Amino acid sequence: MTAPALVALAHGSRDPRSAATIQTLCTEVRTMRPDLRIEPAFLELSKPSFSTVVDKLVRAGYEEIVVVPLLLTEAYHAKVDVPAAIAEAESRHPGLKVRASQILGLETMFLEVLDRRLRTALKEARVRELDALVLAAAGSSDALANQAVGRLARLWGTRHHLPTVAAFASAAPPATGEAVRQFRAEGRRHIAVGSMFLAPGRLPDRAAELALEAGAVAVSAPLGADPEIARTVLARYAVGAVELVPV
Repeated sequence: MTAPALVALAHGSRDPRSAATIQTLCTEVRTMRPDLRIEPAFLELSKPSFSTVVDKLVRAGYEEIVVVPLLLTEAYHAKVDVPAAIAEAESRHPGLKVRASQILGLETMFLEVLDRRLRTALKEARVRELDALVLAAAGSSDALANQAVGRLARLWGTRHHLPTVAAFASAAPPATGEAVRQFRAEGRRHIAVGSMFLAPGRLPDRAAELALEAGAVAVSAPLGADPEIARTVLARYAVGAVELVPV
C-alpha cells in the first residue's frame, strides 16, 4: 500500500528567497524520509500552486495526500485558505482524499533554532552582552494568533532571564522598531531581535530594518530549512496519515 503523499504547503512570496527556502526544507525532509513522495506547494505568489501539485500527484497515481501547512500561527490562511484549497482539490478529483495536518505552529523547540540563528547574528555583530530581547513575527488581525506569539516571547525571555516582548511586522502593534525604542527608553542598550519567520521575505526584511534603525544590536535570520523544522513537518504528516486510515 502506497503511503500518502506529503504536500508542504506554504503561503508564498514574491521574494524568490522564500520559495527557495521552502524547496530546501523539502529536500531536508526527503533526506529523513526518502520513501515518501514529498512536494512543496504555495497558496499564492510562488510556484508551484497547490492545484498544480495535486494534479501532478493524481496523475502519478496517488489517492491520498497529507497537507502540512507551513504556517506558524492559526490565523486566516490556516482557518480559511487551506481548507478552501483542499475542498477545491477534492471537488476536481472525486475519490481523492486530502487531509490537512495541524499547522507547523509555534513549537517551543523552535526556540532552539531561534537561539542558533541569533547566536550567529550576535557573533557577526561582535555583540557579547544583551539586556533585552524582541521576538519578531508576521502579525495578524487574529488576536489569538498574536497572543500565541506573545506567549512564546515570554517563554523565550524566561529561558534567557531577559525582558522580552513580541513585535509584529504587520496588522498589530508594536512594530519591531517601537519595541526596541521602548526598551531603549528604559535605559537598555543591548537589544537583540529574534526572527520568528520561517523564510526570508518582505515582512522579515522590514522587521529587521525597523529594528536596526531603532538601535537593535543584532537581528537573527529566519528559522529556515533547519532539521528541527523538517522533523516537525514529518511529525505533522504522521498524524495526518493515521487519520486517513479507515476505522
